[in-house]
Amino acid sequence: MESKNASEKPEADLEGNEEPLVQFCTSPDEYKHWKLTINGNVAYLSMAVDEAATLKPGYELKLNSYDLGVDIELYDAVQRLRFEHPEVGCVVICSDHPAVFCAGANIKMLGLSSHDHKVNFCKFTNETRNGIEDATEFSGQKYICAINGTAAGGGYELALSTDYIMLIDDGTSTVSLPELPLLAVLPGTGGLTRLVDKRKVRHDRSDVFCTTTEGMRGQRAVDWNLIDEIVPRSKFQETVKERASKFADGSGRPKDRKGVEFKPLARQDDVNTVTYNNLSLQFDREQGFVSILIKGPSSDPPVDLDEVEELGADFWPLALARELDAAILHLRLNENEIGTWIFRTEGVSDRVEAYDNFLELNQDDWLIREIILYLKRTLKRVDVSARSLIALIEPGSCFTGTLLELALIADRSYMLEGQMENSNLPAPMICLTGMNLGAYPMSNNMTRLETRLIGEPDKVRNARNLKGKSLEALDADEAGLVTFTPDDIDWEDEIRLAIEERASFSPDSLTGLEANLRFAGPETIETKIFGRLSAWQNWIFQRPNAAGPEGALKLYGTGQRSEFDKKRV
Repeated sequence: MESKNASEKPEADLEGNEEPLVQFCTSPDEYKHWKLTINGNVAYLSMAVDEAATLKPGYELKLNSYDLGVDIELYDAVQRLRFEHPEVGCVVICSDHPAVFCAGANIKMLGLSSHDHKVNFCKFTNETRNGIEDATEFSGQKYICAINGTAAGGGYELALSTDYIMLIDDGTSTVSLPELPLLAVLPGTGGLTRLVDKRKVRHDRSDVFCTTTEGMRGQRAVDWNLIDEIVPRSKFQETVKERASKFADGSGRPKDRKGVEFKPLARQDDVNTVTYNNLSLQFDREQGFVSILIKGPSSDPPVDLDEVEELGADFWPLALARELDAAILHLRLNENEIGTWIFRTEGVSDRVEAYDNFLELNQDDWLIREIILYLKRTLKRVDVSARSLIALIEPGSCFTGTLLELALIADRSYMLEGQMENSNLPAPMICLTGMNLGAYPMSNNMTRLETRLIGEPDKVRNARNLKGKSLEALDADEAGLVTFTPDDIDWEDEIRLAIEERASFSPDSLTGLEANLRFAGPETIETKIFGRLSAWQNWIFQRPNAAGPEGALKLYGTGQRSEFDKKRV
Protein backbone atom coordinates (compact mmCIF):
# COMPACT_ATOMS: atom_id res chain seq x y z
CA MET A 1 0.00 0.00 0.00
CA GLU A 2 1.10 3.55 -0.66
CA SER A 3 2.03 5.46 2.45
CA LYS A 4 2.18 9.15 3.25
CA ASN A 5 5.38 11.14 2.87
CA ALA A 6 6.03 12.91 6.11
CA SER A 7 7.96 15.64 4.33
CA GLU A 8 5.01 16.74 2.23
CA LYS A 9 3.32 20.01 3.12
CA PRO A 10 -0.25 20.09 1.79
CA GLU A 11 -1.46 23.33 0.24
CA ALA A 12 -4.10 25.35 2.05
CA ASP A 13 -7.57 25.52 0.53
CA LEU A 14 -9.70 28.62 0.14
CA GLU A 15 -10.73 28.43 3.81
CA GLY A 16 -7.15 28.20 5.03
CA ASN A 17 -7.34 24.49 5.78
CA GLU A 18 -4.74 22.06 4.57
CA GLU A 19 -5.54 20.00 1.50
CA PRO A 20 -5.46 16.30 2.36
CA LEU A 21 -2.79 14.05 0.95
CA VAL A 22 -4.30 12.00 -1.83
CA GLN A 23 -3.83 8.24 -1.78
CA PHE A 24 -4.44 6.32 -5.01
CA CYS A 25 -4.00 2.76 -3.82
CA THR A 26 -7.34 0.99 -3.42
CA SER A 27 -9.15 -2.22 -4.38
CA PRO A 28 -12.76 -3.42 -4.75
CA ASP A 29 -12.89 -4.71 -1.17
CA GLU A 30 -11.96 -1.21 0.04
CA TYR A 31 -14.37 0.78 -2.17
CA LYS A 32 -16.63 3.17 -0.27
CA HIS A 33 -18.54 4.53 -3.27
CA TRP A 34 -18.80 1.83 -5.93
CA LYS A 35 -19.95 -1.78 -6.08
CA LEU A 36 -18.31 -4.02 -8.68
CA THR A 37 -20.21 -7.16 -9.65
CA ILE A 38 -19.18 -9.68 -12.30
CA ASN A 39 -21.96 -11.69 -13.96
CA GLY A 40 -20.38 -13.92 -16.59
CA ASN A 41 -19.09 -11.71 -19.40
CA VAL A 42 -20.87 -8.60 -18.08
CA ALA A 43 -19.67 -6.38 -15.23
CA TYR A 44 -21.83 -3.95 -13.27
CA LEU A 45 -20.29 -0.85 -11.73
CA SER A 46 -22.91 0.58 -9.42
CA MET A 47 -22.49 4.05 -7.92
CA ALA A 48 -23.42 4.01 -4.26
CA VAL A 49 -21.66 7.03 -2.79
CA ASP A 50 -21.08 7.09 0.95
CA GLU A 51 -22.02 10.70 1.73
CA ALA A 52 -19.79 10.89 4.79
CA ALA A 53 -16.66 9.34 3.22
CA THR A 54 -15.35 12.57 1.72
CA LEU A 55 -11.79 13.28 0.69
CA LYS A 56 -11.76 16.24 3.05
CA PRO A 57 -14.10 17.44 5.81
CA GLY A 58 -16.63 20.20 5.32
CA TYR A 59 -19.07 18.76 2.85
CA GLU A 60 -21.27 15.76 2.14
CA LEU A 61 -21.43 13.78 -1.10
CA LYS A 62 -25.19 14.18 -1.41
CA LEU A 63 -27.19 12.74 -4.31
CA ASN A 64 -24.38 10.53 -5.60
CA SER A 65 -22.16 13.53 -6.19
CA TYR A 66 -18.46 12.84 -6.36
CA ASP A 67 -15.08 14.15 -5.30
CA LEU A 68 -11.62 12.93 -6.26
CA GLY A 69 -11.89 9.99 -3.84
CA VAL A 70 -14.97 8.69 -5.68
CA ASP A 71 -13.23 8.95 -9.03
CA ILE A 72 -10.07 7.23 -7.78
CA GLU A 73 -12.21 4.17 -7.11
CA LEU A 74 -13.77 4.40 -10.57
CA TYR A 75 -10.33 4.61 -12.17
CA ASP A 76 -9.18 1.59 -10.19
CA ALA A 77 -12.23 -0.41 -11.28
CA VAL A 78 -11.77 0.47 -14.97
CA GLN A 79 -8.12 -0.63 -14.80
CA ARG A 80 -8.90 -3.87 -13.00
CA LEU A 81 -11.67 -4.78 -15.43
CA ARG A 82 -9.20 -4.59 -18.30
CA PHE A 83 -6.53 -6.73 -16.64
CA GLU A 84 -8.18 -8.92 -14.04
CA HIS A 85 -11.27 -9.85 -16.06
CA PRO A 86 -10.45 -10.76 -19.66
CA GLU A 87 -13.85 -12.49 -19.86
CA VAL A 88 -15.78 -9.22 -19.44
CA GLY A 89 -16.93 -7.78 -22.76
CA CYS A 90 -19.40 -5.21 -21.48
CA VAL A 91 -19.50 -2.95 -18.41
CA VAL A 92 -22.72 -1.36 -17.17
CA ILE A 93 -22.37 1.84 -15.15
CA CYS A 94 -25.48 2.36 -13.03
CA SER A 95 -26.64 3.73 -9.69
CA ASP A 96 -27.91 2.31 -6.42
CA HIS A 97 -29.65 5.58 -5.56
CA PRO A 98 -33.42 5.25 -6.11
CA ALA A 99 -33.89 8.67 -7.72
CA VAL A 100 -30.46 9.89 -8.84
CA PHE A 101 -27.88 8.43 -11.16
CA CYS A 102 -25.20 11.02 -10.38
CA ALA A 103 -25.46 14.71 -9.50
CA GLY A 104 -21.93 15.39 -10.77
CA ALA A 105 -18.96 16.86 -8.96
CA ASN A 106 -19.76 17.91 -5.42
CA ILE A 107 -20.31 21.66 -5.40
CA LYS A 108 -19.26 22.16 -1.78
CA MET A 109 -15.99 20.40 -2.61
CA LEU A 110 -15.42 22.70 -5.58
CA GLY A 111 -16.16 25.75 -3.45
CA LEU A 112 -13.84 24.71 -0.61
CA SER A 113 -10.91 23.30 -2.57
CA SER A 114 -7.81 25.19 -3.61
CA HIS A 115 -7.48 26.21 -7.23
CA ASP A 116 -4.86 23.63 -8.13
CA HIS A 117 -6.90 20.85 -6.50
CA LYS A 118 -9.91 21.73 -8.66
CA VAL A 119 -7.78 21.78 -11.82
CA ASN A 120 -6.05 18.48 -11.02
CA PHE A 121 -9.39 16.94 -10.06
CA CYS A 122 -10.82 17.84 -13.48
CA LYS A 123 -7.69 16.55 -15.23
CA PHE A 124 -7.84 13.20 -13.43
CA THR A 125 -11.54 12.70 -14.11
CA ASN A 126 -10.91 13.52 -17.77
CA GLU A 127 -8.20 10.88 -17.93
CA THR A 128 -10.48 8.31 -16.31
CA ARG A 129 -13.24 8.98 -18.84
CA ASN A 130 -10.71 8.85 -21.68
CA GLY A 131 -9.68 5.46 -20.27
CA ILE A 132 -13.26 4.23 -20.58
CA GLU A 133 -13.33 5.26 -24.22
CA ASP A 134 -9.92 3.65 -24.73
CA ALA A 135 -11.28 0.36 -23.35
CA THR A 136 -14.22 0.57 -25.75
CA GLU A 137 -12.10 1.37 -28.80
CA PHE A 138 -9.12 -0.91 -28.28
CA SER A 139 -9.98 -3.57 -25.69
CA GLY A 140 -13.37 -4.82 -26.87
CA GLN A 141 -14.93 -3.77 -23.57
CA LYS A 142 -18.09 -1.80 -24.33
CA TYR A 143 -19.56 0.50 -21.70
CA ILE A 144 -23.29 1.10 -21.19
CA CYS A 145 -24.62 3.87 -18.96
CA ALA A 146 -28.00 3.00 -17.40
CA ILE A 147 -29.49 6.23 -16.03
CA ASN A 148 -32.24 6.21 -13.46
CA GLY A 149 -33.30 9.62 -12.21
CA THR A 150 -31.00 12.61 -12.63
CA ALA A 151 -27.68 12.63 -14.48
CA ALA A 152 -26.47 16.19 -13.98
CA GLY A 153 -23.19 17.87 -14.84
CA GLY A 154 -20.33 15.44 -14.27
CA GLY A 155 -22.87 12.62 -13.99
CA TYR A 156 -23.96 13.17 -17.57
CA GLU A 157 -20.33 13.69 -18.60
CA LEU A 158 -19.59 10.22 -17.22
CA ALA A 159 -22.45 8.91 -19.36
CA LEU A 160 -21.01 10.67 -22.41
CA SER A 161 -17.78 8.68 -22.06
CA THR A 162 -19.67 5.40 -22.50
CA ASP A 163 -20.65 3.76 -25.76
CA TYR A 164 -24.41 3.60 -25.19
CA ILE A 165 -26.67 5.70 -22.94
CA MET A 166 -30.02 4.42 -21.67
CA LEU A 167 -32.54 6.53 -19.74
CA ILE A 168 -35.68 5.58 -17.85
CA ASP A 169 -38.71 7.13 -19.53
CA ASP A 170 -40.70 8.19 -16.48
CA GLY A 171 -41.16 11.94 -16.91
CA THR A 172 -38.60 12.75 -14.20
CA SER A 173 -35.32 11.11 -15.28
CA THR A 174 -33.19 13.73 -17.03
CA VAL A 175 -29.75 14.51 -18.39
CA SER A 176 -28.28 17.99 -18.01
CA LEU A 177 -25.14 20.14 -18.11
CA PRO A 178 -26.19 23.02 -15.81
CA GLU A 179 -22.73 24.27 -14.82
CA LEU A 180 -22.90 27.56 -16.69
CA PRO A 181 -26.29 28.85 -15.42
CA LEU A 182 -25.93 27.46 -11.89
CA LEU A 183 -22.22 27.70 -11.07
CA ALA A 184 -20.66 30.11 -13.59
CA VAL A 185 -18.18 27.41 -14.67
CA LEU A 186 -17.98 24.93 -17.54
CA PRO A 187 -18.60 21.19 -17.61
CA GLY A 188 -15.14 20.12 -16.49
CA THR A 189 -14.81 16.60 -17.88
CA GLY A 190 -15.22 16.95 -21.61
CA GLY A 191 -18.99 17.35 -21.81
CA LEU A 192 -18.97 20.24 -24.26
CA THR A 193 -16.51 18.54 -26.59
CA ARG A 194 -18.22 15.15 -26.49
CA LEU A 195 -21.62 16.69 -27.22
CA VAL A 196 -20.55 18.14 -30.56
CA ASP A 197 -17.57 15.97 -31.55
CA LYS A 198 -18.60 12.54 -30.29
CA ARG A 199 -22.39 12.56 -30.28
CA LYS A 200 -22.64 15.11 -33.12
CA VAL A 201 -25.28 17.23 -31.39
CA ARG A 202 -25.96 20.43 -33.34
CA HIS A 203 -24.17 23.39 -31.78
CA ASP A 204 -27.37 25.46 -31.51
CA ARG A 205 -29.13 22.60 -29.70
CA SER A 206 -26.04 22.16 -27.54
CA ASP A 207 -26.25 25.86 -26.65
CA VAL A 208 -29.88 25.43 -25.55
CA PHE A 209 -29.08 22.27 -23.61
CA CYS A 210 -26.08 23.78 -21.76
CA THR A 211 -28.01 26.86 -20.68
CA THR A 212 -31.06 24.95 -19.43
CA THR A 213 -30.89 24.07 -15.75
CA GLU A 214 -33.71 21.53 -15.76
CA GLY A 215 -32.14 19.32 -18.45
CA MET A 216 -33.95 17.16 -20.96
CA ARG A 217 -35.84 13.90 -20.80
CA GLY A 218 -37.79 11.38 -22.81
CA GLN A 219 -38.06 11.34 -26.59
CA ARG A 220 -36.62 14.82 -27.02
CA ALA A 221 -33.36 13.65 -25.44
CA VAL A 222 -33.26 10.82 -27.98
CA ASP A 223 -34.16 13.08 -30.90
CA TRP A 224 -31.38 15.49 -30.02
CA ASN A 225 -28.95 12.52 -29.70
CA LEU A 226 -28.24 13.32 -26.07
CA ILE A 227 -28.95 9.67 -25.27
CA ASP A 228 -29.45 6.49 -27.29
CA GLU A 229 -32.59 4.92 -25.84
CA ILE A 230 -35.49 5.51 -23.45
CA VAL A 231 -37.08 2.58 -21.69
CA PRO A 232 -40.13 2.37 -19.40
CA ARG A 233 -39.23 1.85 -15.75
CA SER A 234 -41.00 -1.52 -15.70
CA LYS A 235 -38.76 -2.88 -18.45
CA PHE A 236 -35.55 -0.98 -17.65
CA GLN A 237 -33.50 -3.62 -15.84
CA GLU A 238 -34.50 -6.32 -18.33
CA THR A 239 -33.64 -4.15 -21.32
CA VAL A 240 -30.27 -3.10 -19.84
CA LYS A 241 -29.43 -6.77 -19.32
CA GLU A 242 -30.37 -7.56 -22.94
CA ARG A 243 -28.24 -4.74 -24.37
CA ALA A 244 -25.28 -5.66 -22.16
CA SER A 245 -25.49 -9.30 -23.15
CA LYS A 246 -25.54 -8.38 -26.84
CA PHE A 247 -22.49 -6.11 -26.50
CA ALA A 248 -20.61 -8.72 -24.48
CA ASP A 249 -21.38 -11.55 -26.91
CA GLY A 250 -20.00 -9.44 -29.77
CA SER A 251 -16.74 -8.73 -27.96
CA GLY A 252 -13.48 -10.33 -28.97
CA ARG A 253 -12.23 -10.49 -25.38
CA PRO A 254 -10.80 -13.92 -24.46
CA LYS A 255 -13.23 -15.80 -22.27
CA ASP A 256 -10.83 -18.60 -21.35
CA ARG A 257 -7.74 -16.62 -20.27
CA LYS A 258 -6.55 -15.97 -16.74
CA GLY A 259 -6.54 -12.36 -15.60
CA VAL A 260 -3.65 -10.55 -13.91
CA GLU A 261 -4.25 -9.60 -10.29
CA PHE A 262 -3.27 -6.04 -9.33
CA LYS A 263 -1.73 -6.41 -5.89
CA PRO A 264 -0.79 -3.25 -3.93
CA LEU A 265 2.45 -1.65 -5.13
CA ALA A 266 5.51 -1.86 -2.93
CA ARG A 267 6.46 1.66 -1.91
CA GLN A 268 8.83 3.13 0.64
CA ASP A 269 8.82 6.78 1.73
CA ASP A 270 11.63 8.72 3.34
CA VAL A 271 12.03 12.44 4.02
CA ASN A 272 12.87 13.36 0.43
CA THR A 273 12.51 10.07 -1.45
CA VAL A 274 9.76 7.77 -2.66
CA THR A 275 10.94 4.36 -3.84
CA TYR A 276 9.13 1.70 -5.87
CA ASN A 277 10.66 -1.51 -7.21
CA ASN A 278 11.41 -0.07 -10.64
CA LEU A 279 11.67 3.65 -10.08
CA SER A 280 12.45 6.20 -7.41
CA LEU A 281 11.70 9.86 -6.75
CA GLN A 282 14.40 12.08 -5.23
CA PHE A 283 13.22 15.57 -4.26
CA ASP A 284 15.20 18.80 -4.15
CA ARG A 285 12.58 21.02 -2.54
CA GLU A 286 14.83 24.06 -2.34
CA GLN A 287 15.38 24.04 -6.12
CA GLY A 288 11.84 22.83 -6.83
CA PHE A 289 12.59 19.68 -8.81
CA VAL A 290 12.32 15.92 -8.54
CA SER A 291 14.63 13.39 -10.14
CA ILE A 292 12.61 10.44 -11.47
CA LEU A 293 15.00 7.51 -11.89
CA ILE A 294 13.61 4.60 -13.90
CA LYS A 295 15.38 1.26 -13.67
CA GLY A 296 15.60 -0.93 -16.72
CA PRO A 297 14.78 -4.66 -16.46
CA SER A 298 17.10 -6.74 -14.30
CA SER A 299 16.74 -9.86 -16.47
CA ASP A 300 16.02 -10.88 -20.04
CA PRO A 301 12.40 -10.99 -21.27
CA PRO A 302 10.34 -14.16 -20.90
CA VAL A 303 10.70 -16.86 -23.50
CA ASP A 304 6.97 -17.05 -24.22
CA LEU A 305 3.51 -15.82 -23.24
CA ASP A 306 3.04 -18.57 -20.68
CA GLU A 307 5.91 -17.11 -18.69
CA VAL A 308 4.34 -13.65 -18.95
CA GLU A 309 1.14 -15.01 -17.41
CA GLU A 310 3.16 -16.60 -14.62
CA LEU A 311 4.91 -13.32 -13.90
CA GLY A 312 1.60 -11.43 -13.98
CA ALA A 313 1.93 -7.93 -12.53
CA ASP A 314 5.68 -8.52 -12.01
CA PHE A 315 6.31 -8.58 -15.77
CA TRP A 316 8.63 -5.57 -16.14
CA PRO A 317 6.66 -3.46 -18.67
CA LEU A 318 3.45 -3.88 -16.66
CA ALA A 319 5.17 -3.28 -13.33
CA LEU A 320 6.77 -0.15 -14.77
CA ALA A 321 3.46 1.14 -16.15
CA ARG A 322 1.77 0.77 -12.77
CA GLU A 323 4.60 2.38 -10.83
CA LEU A 324 5.09 5.28 -13.24
CA ASP A 325 1.34 5.85 -13.26
CA ALA A 326 1.25 5.95 -9.44
CA ALA A 327 4.32 8.19 -9.23
CA ILE A 328 2.94 10.72 -11.72
CA LEU A 329 -0.40 10.91 -9.90
CA HIS A 330 1.36 11.32 -6.56
CA LEU A 331 3.49 14.16 -7.92
CA ARG A 332 0.58 15.93 -9.58
CA LEU A 333 -1.78 15.88 -6.61
CA ASN A 334 0.56 15.96 -3.62
CA GLU A 335 3.70 17.77 -4.80
CA ASN A 336 2.38 20.85 -6.56
CA GLU A 337 5.40 23.02 -5.68
CA ILE A 338 7.76 20.66 -7.49
CA GLY A 339 7.66 22.36 -10.88
CA THR A 340 10.36 20.45 -12.76
CA TRP A 341 10.51 16.70 -13.36
CA ILE A 342 13.90 15.35 -14.39
CA PHE A 343 13.76 11.93 -16.05
CA ARG A 344 16.78 9.67 -15.73
CA THR A 345 17.21 5.99 -16.51
CA GLU A 346 19.58 3.26 -15.34
CA GLY A 347 20.14 -0.14 -16.83
CA VAL A 348 21.11 -2.21 -19.85
CA SER A 349 19.80 -0.79 -23.13
CA ASP A 350 19.91 -4.17 -24.87
CA ARG A 351 17.48 -5.59 -22.32
CA VAL A 352 15.05 -2.70 -22.77
CA GLU A 353 15.25 -3.28 -26.53
CA ALA A 354 14.64 -7.01 -26.04
CA TYR A 355 11.50 -6.31 -23.99
CA ASP A 356 10.27 -3.87 -26.63
CA ASN A 357 10.84 -6.47 -29.33
CA PHE A 358 8.89 -9.00 -27.26
CA LEU A 359 5.97 -6.56 -26.91
CA GLU A 360 5.98 -5.80 -30.62
CA LEU A 361 6.14 -9.48 -31.59
CA ASN A 362 3.24 -10.44 -29.31
CA GLN A 363 1.04 -7.34 -29.56
CA ASP A 364 -1.94 -9.35 -30.81
CA ASP A 365 -2.15 -11.22 -27.49
CA TRP A 366 -4.83 -9.69 -25.24
CA LEU A 367 -2.54 -9.21 -22.23
CA ILE A 368 0.37 -7.75 -24.19
CA ARG A 369 -2.09 -5.46 -25.96
CA GLU A 370 -3.44 -4.27 -22.59
CA ILE A 371 0.08 -3.62 -21.30
CA ILE A 372 0.95 -1.56 -24.38
CA LEU A 373 -2.29 0.41 -23.98
CA TYR A 374 -1.53 0.99 -20.29
CA LEU A 375 1.93 2.32 -21.17
CA LYS A 376 0.31 4.53 -23.82
CA ARG A 377 -2.14 6.00 -21.29
CA THR A 378 0.58 6.53 -18.69
CA LEU A 379 2.83 8.33 -21.16
CA LYS A 380 -0.15 10.51 -22.12
CA ARG A 381 -0.55 11.34 -18.43
CA VAL A 382 3.04 12.58 -18.46
CA ASP A 383 2.38 14.66 -21.59
CA VAL A 384 -0.52 16.60 -20.08
CA SER A 385 1.00 17.12 -16.63
CA ALA A 386 1.57 20.81 -15.97
CA ARG A 387 5.25 20.43 -15.18
CA SER A 388 8.54 21.20 -16.91
CA LEU A 389 10.03 17.97 -18.26
CA ILE A 390 13.79 17.47 -18.63
CA ALA A 391 15.55 14.27 -19.69
CA LEU A 392 19.19 13.60 -18.76
CA ILE A 393 20.89 10.98 -20.94
CA GLU A 394 24.01 10.04 -18.98
CA PRO A 395 26.50 7.18 -18.83
CA GLY A 396 24.73 4.07 -17.55
CA SER A 397 21.34 5.24 -18.83
CA CYS A 398 19.01 3.16 -21.00
CA PHE A 399 16.85 5.60 -22.99
CA THR A 400 15.81 2.96 -25.47
CA GLY A 401 12.43 2.40 -27.13
CA THR A 402 9.64 2.77 -24.58
CA LEU A 403 11.89 4.69 -22.17
CA LEU A 404 13.08 6.96 -24.97
CA GLU A 405 9.50 8.27 -25.22
CA LEU A 406 10.17 10.26 -22.04
CA ALA A 407 13.08 12.03 -23.72
CA LEU A 408 11.12 12.65 -26.92
CA ILE A 409 8.34 14.48 -25.07
CA ALA A 410 10.67 16.34 -22.71
CA ASP A 411 10.71 20.11 -23.04
CA ARG A 412 14.49 19.74 -23.14
CA SER A 413 16.83 16.78 -23.28
CA TYR A 414 20.54 16.76 -22.51
CA MET A 415 22.79 13.96 -23.76
CA LEU A 416 26.40 13.76 -22.68
CA GLU A 417 28.90 13.76 -25.53
CA GLY A 418 31.54 11.17 -24.76
CA GLN A 419 32.55 9.88 -21.35
CA MET A 420 32.84 11.52 -17.98
CA GLU A 421 36.40 12.15 -16.90
CA ASN A 422 37.73 9.52 -14.50
CA SER A 423 34.81 7.21 -15.24
CA ASN A 424 34.94 3.75 -16.77
CA LEU A 425 31.35 3.96 -17.94
CA PRO A 426 31.03 4.19 -21.73
CA ALA A 427 29.44 7.16 -23.46
CA PRO A 428 25.63 7.09 -23.30
CA MET A 429 23.60 5.76 -26.21
CA ILE A 430 19.99 6.01 -27.27
CA CYS A 431 18.13 3.56 -29.46
CA LEU A 432 14.82 3.62 -31.32
CA THR A 433 12.69 0.48 -31.41
CA GLY A 434 9.46 -0.44 -33.14
CA MET A 435 7.57 0.83 -30.09
CA ASN A 436 8.56 4.40 -30.96
CA LEU A 437 6.89 4.13 -34.37
CA GLY A 438 3.19 3.99 -33.47
CA ALA A 439 2.49 2.02 -30.29
CA TYR A 440 2.22 5.07 -28.04
CA PRO A 441 0.38 7.85 -29.87
CA MET A 442 -0.08 11.18 -28.12
CA SER A 443 -3.42 12.92 -27.69
CA ASN A 444 -2.97 14.38 -31.20
CA ASN A 445 -2.89 10.82 -32.64
CA MET A 446 0.72 11.32 -33.70
CA THR A 447 3.80 9.62 -32.29
CA ARG A 448 6.15 11.66 -30.15
CA LEU A 449 8.73 11.22 -32.88
CA GLU A 450 6.38 12.69 -35.51
CA THR A 451 5.31 15.48 -33.17
CA ARG A 452 8.89 16.39 -32.33
CA LEU A 453 9.96 16.45 -35.98
CA ILE A 454 6.71 17.79 -37.44
CA GLY A 455 8.52 20.29 -39.68
CA GLU A 456 11.21 17.82 -40.72
CA PRO A 457 9.56 14.86 -42.50
CA ASP A 458 12.93 13.75 -43.89
CA LYS A 459 14.22 13.31 -40.36
CA VAL A 460 11.12 11.30 -39.43
CA ARG A 461 11.78 8.93 -42.32
CA ASN A 462 15.45 8.75 -41.42
CA ALA A 463 14.66 8.05 -37.77
CA ARG A 464 12.60 5.05 -38.85
CA ASN A 465 15.67 3.75 -40.64
CA LEU A 466 17.66 4.11 -37.42
CA LYS A 467 15.52 1.53 -35.60
CA GLY A 468 17.74 -0.82 -33.58
CA LYS A 469 20.90 1.29 -33.99
CA SER A 470 22.73 2.65 -30.94
CA LEU A 471 23.34 6.37 -31.36
CA GLU A 472 25.91 8.44 -29.52
CA ALA A 473 25.26 12.11 -28.73
CA LEU A 474 26.33 13.73 -31.99
CA ASP A 475 24.43 11.20 -34.11
CA ALA A 476 21.35 11.61 -31.91
CA ASP A 477 21.62 15.38 -32.26
CA GLU A 478 21.91 15.17 -36.05
CA ALA A 479 18.81 12.96 -36.11
CA GLY A 480 16.87 15.58 -34.12
CA LEU A 481 16.32 13.28 -31.14
CA VAL A 482 17.98 15.38 -28.40
CA THR A 483 18.19 19.09 -27.58
CA PHE A 484 21.73 19.64 -26.30
CA THR A 485 24.93 17.55 -26.24
CA PRO A 486 27.33 19.10 -23.71
CA ASP A 487 30.64 17.42 -22.94
CA ASP A 488 31.80 16.49 -19.45
CA ILE A 489 33.35 19.94 -18.89
CA ASP A 490 30.05 21.77 -19.43
CA TRP A 491 27.62 19.08 -18.27
CA GLU A 492 27.04 20.07 -14.64
CA ASP A 493 26.90 23.80 -15.35
CA GLU A 494 24.40 23.45 -18.19
CA ILE A 495 22.08 21.23 -16.15
CA ARG A 496 22.33 23.52 -13.12
CA LEU A 497 21.56 26.62 -15.18
CA ALA A 498 18.59 24.92 -16.87
CA ILE A 499 17.08 23.99 -13.50
CA GLU A 500 17.73 27.42 -11.98
CA GLU A 501 16.27 29.16 -15.02
CA ARG A 502 13.11 27.05 -14.85
CA ALA A 503 12.70 27.80 -11.16
CA SER A 504 12.95 31.55 -11.83
CA PHE A 505 10.03 31.66 -14.30
CA SER A 506 6.34 32.07 -13.51
CA PRO A 507 4.77 28.60 -13.09
CA ASP A 508 1.57 29.88 -14.72
CA SER A 509 3.43 31.09 -17.79
CA LEU A 510 5.40 27.86 -18.02
CA THR A 511 2.20 25.80 -17.91
CA GLY A 512 0.79 27.79 -20.82
CA LEU A 513 4.06 27.67 -22.76
CA GLU A 514 4.58 23.94 -22.41
CA ALA A 515 0.98 22.99 -23.17
CA ASN A 516 1.06 25.08 -26.35
CA LEU A 517 4.38 23.73 -27.58
CA ARG A 518 4.08 20.01 -26.81
CA PHE A 519 1.08 19.20 -29.00
CA ALA A 520 1.86 20.16 -32.55
CA GLY A 521 -0.31 18.73 -35.28
CA PRO A 522 -4.05 18.09 -35.63
CA GLU A 523 -6.63 18.81 -32.96
CA THR A 524 -8.59 15.86 -31.58
CA ILE A 525 -11.23 15.36 -28.92
CA GLU A 526 -8.44 14.77 -26.41
CA THR A 527 -6.42 17.86 -27.34
CA LYS A 528 -9.58 19.95 -27.13
CA ILE A 529 -10.35 18.57 -23.66
CA PHE A 530 -6.82 18.96 -22.31
CA GLY A 531 -5.96 22.13 -24.19
CA ARG A 532 -8.93 24.29 -25.00
CA LEU A 533 -11.26 23.13 -22.22
CA SER A 534 -8.62 22.86 -19.49
CA ALA A 535 -7.27 26.30 -20.29
CA TRP A 536 -10.68 27.94 -20.09
CA GLN A 537 -11.73 26.03 -16.99
CA ASN A 538 -8.42 26.85 -15.29
CA TRP A 539 -9.06 30.53 -15.96
CA ILE A 540 -12.73 30.44 -14.94
CA PHE A 541 -11.90 28.74 -11.62
CA GLN A 542 -9.93 31.86 -10.67
CA ARG A 543 -12.51 34.43 -11.74
CA PRO A 544 -14.64 36.12 -9.07
CA ASN A 545 -17.86 35.29 -10.97
CA ALA A 546 -17.22 31.66 -10.06
CA ALA A 547 -14.75 31.47 -7.19
CA GLY A 548 -14.89 34.90 -5.54
CA PRO A 549 -16.56 35.48 -2.16
CA GLU A 550 -19.81 36.34 -3.98
CA GLY A 551 -19.20 33.83 -6.78
CA ALA A 552 -21.66 31.18 -7.86
CA LEU A 553 -19.58 28.32 -6.43
CA LYS A 554 -19.55 29.99 -3.01
CA LEU A 555 -23.21 31.02 -2.93
CA TYR A 556 -24.77 27.88 -4.42
CA GLY A 557 -27.36 26.45 -2.04
CA THR A 558 -27.50 29.58 0.17
CA GLY A 559 -30.47 31.19 -1.58
CA GLN A 560 -28.32 34.21 -2.45
CA ARG A 561 -27.84 35.23 -6.06
CA SER A 562 -24.47 36.09 -7.54
CA GLU A 563 -23.97 39.53 -8.99
CA PHE A 564 -21.67 38.95 -11.95
CA ASP A 565 -19.04 41.28 -13.32
CA LYS A 566 -20.58 41.78 -16.77
CA LYS A 567 -17.38 42.65 -18.64
CA ARG A 568 -16.33 40.17 -21.34
CA VAL A 569 -12.57 39.65 -21.20
